[in-house]
Amino acid sequence: MDSRPNPTLDKPADPSLINDDIAPTPASGRTWSVMNMAALWIGMVVCVPTYMLAGGLVQVGMNWWQAVLTICLGNIIVLVPMILNGHPGTKYGIPFPVLSRASFGIYGANIAAVMRGLVACGWFGIQTWIGGAAMYQLLSALFGAGIGGEVLPFLGINFLQLACFLVFWLLQVVIIWRGIESIKILETWAAPLLILMGLALFGWAYVEVGDLGTMLAASTELVEVSESEVEFWVIFFPSLTAMVGFWATLSLNIPDFTRYARTQRDQIMGQAIGLPTFMTLFSFIGVAVTSATIVIFGEPIFDPTELVGKMGGGISIVIALIALIIATLSTNIAANVVSPANAIINLRPSKFTFRMGGMVTAGLGIAIFPWKLLETAGNYIFVWLVGYSALLGAIGGILIIDYYVVRKRVLNLDALYQKAGEYWYTGGYNMIALAALAAGILPCVPGFLVEASILSEDLVPQFLQTLYTYAWFVSFAVAGGLYYLLTTVVGHSPPETLDGREPAE
Repeated sequence: MDSRPNPTLDKPADPSLINDDIAPTPASGRTWSVMNMAALWIGMVVCVPTYMLAGGLVQVGMNWWQAVLTICLGNIIVLVPMILNGHPGTKYGIPFPVLSRASFGIYGANIAAVMRGLVACGWFGIQTWIGGAAMYQLLSALFGAGIGGEVLPFLGINFLQLACFLVFWLLQVVIIWRGIESIKILETWAAPLLILMGLALFGWAYVEVGDLGTMLAASTELVEVSESEVEFWVIFFPSLTAMVGFWATLSLNIPDFTRYARTQRDQIMGQAIGLPTFMTLFSFIGVAVTSATIVIFGEPIFDPTELVGKMGGGISIVIALIALIIATLSTNIAANVVSPANAIINLRPSKFTFRMGGMVTAGLGIAIFPWKLLETAGNYIFVWLVGYSALLGAIGGILIIDYYVVRKRVLNLDALYQKAGEYWYTGGYNMIALAALAAGILPCVPGFLVEASILSEDLVPQFLQTLYTYAWFVSFAVAGGLYYLLTTVVGHSPPETLDGREPAE
């Protein structure tokens, strides 16, 4: 007997609110095991930004083990909302935009989904540029650095750089076109290869230096400020917030993946194994190898793409760069395509499909000219995208309070696909959720504007700048708390189940 959850609709859905891509996943589509969920996370965390994380923390004053511990703790914290939000995905087979209809309203869910999707579109373009850059490095290593030719007018890159960017973009388009099952296959095959390549890179550094103690001792040379100038706790809390914010976006749309899990155990164990364990491991490899480059090359090399270019031996360069390409590909497809694609579908399910949503995302990845974006805003990734991701904690707070506290994990599946009933609220919008969302984000905005150098520090009170240090936690707590208080006052209609039945846990 098949024990997998198999929620179905008893009432005909409104055609404008459903299609095959966002309908509840049937039992036949629940094929993701613990291994598949863990592989998904391994494929996402093994990427260039993860490699550089610990080195960045060491630069601002931490030692290597403090940096790795901060990353580990941040990912254990974000694992909690990841598992909590993953539960309704597995229980009801619904993606993030449909889950958001319960708390934000049938149309209000588009606000939450689009906010999450816009961050992903920005990351998609940047990661595509990183993947193309790895291809460019590979070709330059094989045929010489001068093969790119002159810089093209307006674009600011040469023809080969543009071609590599477009080829890497096209690889992703092919995978997107083949659908969600091809993403599962990509992550499953990429995961063991990426683990082996990370360990091989660590092994290369160890052999070159001679012992682990010397490798890690060199990390003190990465510090940009002396220990007398900065206290650990001063940099710990903003760093911890940044580590939580790194995957805060995925903690929202994780139902996009857990809806395919066979059971709750598969999604919980898979995420617990894949996220904090391998995020910590790869961050340690990153800081250890970066420290080793000080001994080997006389200077720290934070970017693994640049490091590969300096490694001796043609075959090792080829293998390492291919691994970088696969790492970037596996991260980008899962983390930065599924969410905006589903957000686009949710805008008009009768018109858009996963393929079309994925193509729009891919198109935006080219349109933002990511190489120019990185040139003109050096802090773009860690000030804008990570800051924006931290602010999305407000959405997470609302989702979790609504599902666990207000509705006691019981949703009316039929009503999620109807322009009537308990999730219609006021014209399709839950004003309580929107008010809580604004209240959660607002306290963090002034500090963000200071960090982004849009406002002077003198114009913003210090306590508001401090709040931004804890942005994800503040927005999560304020939005979730206010949502609960207002909902308690106004009240919700009691949730109903299909014929009094709940889907299996």
